[in-house]
Order: sequence, then structure tokens, then C-alpha cells
Amino acid sequence: MTTNNRIVISSDHTAIQMRRAIVNHLSKQGWVVVDIGPTTEESTDYPRHAWEAAQRIVSGDCRLGIILCGTGQGIMMAANKVKGIRCGTCADTYSARMIREHNDANMLAIGARVVGEGLALEIVDTFLTAQFQGGRHSKRVEMIEKLEQ
Repeated sequence: MTTNNRIVISSDHTAIQMRRAIVNHLSKQGWVVVDIGPTTEESTDYPRHAWEAAQRIVSGDCRLGIILCGTGQGIMMAANKVKGIRCGTCADTYSARMIREHNDANMLAIGARVVGEGLALEIVDTFLTAQFQGGRHSKRVEMIEKLEQ
């Protein structure tokens, strides 16, 4: 059963510091943050972290997810391989709002080597406060879901 304030977060080794800042930020806002690591800066593979975070969403354990790697691109690609995940990489607040409002994204990817911590927190806040608009966008989201079959 999904709890509305549960969010999963994960990263590879390149984004541990930014992930910790986001966890702290979200905890202060009242989110229940499920931080699934990693805990050390030893080199690790982002596809595994994307898959583990995505599983928390498709299982219903968490409502949304945030994943990070150096560019945000690789971890996003891996997450989108999981049926039911709609993840976008964002380096600006406009894109973060649009992937929620138009694409009903349930995961956000950020590149820790692309954006600074302050902007990353703004992107996260924008992503989490935006709501899916439905309407004409619902048809397109349904089309995306059919591609997963």
C-alpha cells in the first residue's frame, strides 16, 4: 500500500553528497525518505541503484523516487526499463514541472555533476509540488504505458 509521503532516493557513488543534501531537505519537509544508498564513495554501478529504487515505486512501497548519478542520464535510462516507471532527467525547474504535469513522471533523475546543490533542491521541490494535469496528457501517458508491453 502506497503511503503518500514516502519517497525513495538512491544514487551511484558520484552523487552521494547531493543525495544526502536532498534527504536532509526532504526530511525537514515531512517526507518519509527511504534512502537506499550507497553509503560509501566506492565505485558502484548506477543501473542497480535505478532498478532498486524503481522497484520501491512499482511495488507501491513509495509514491515517488529521486535518483542521481553524474549526469542523471544513465540512471534515468536504467529506471525507465522497469515497467510502470516514467523517469526524466532534469537540470532546470521548468522540465521538472513539465515531467509531472504532462508526463505523470513518478521518478526524477538529477546529474550531480551537471547542477549545483541549490538548484538541485529547487528542482526537487518543483517536481514534488507539481501535479499531473490529466486531460489530453492522459492519452499520451497511456500510449507510453502501452509501449512497455
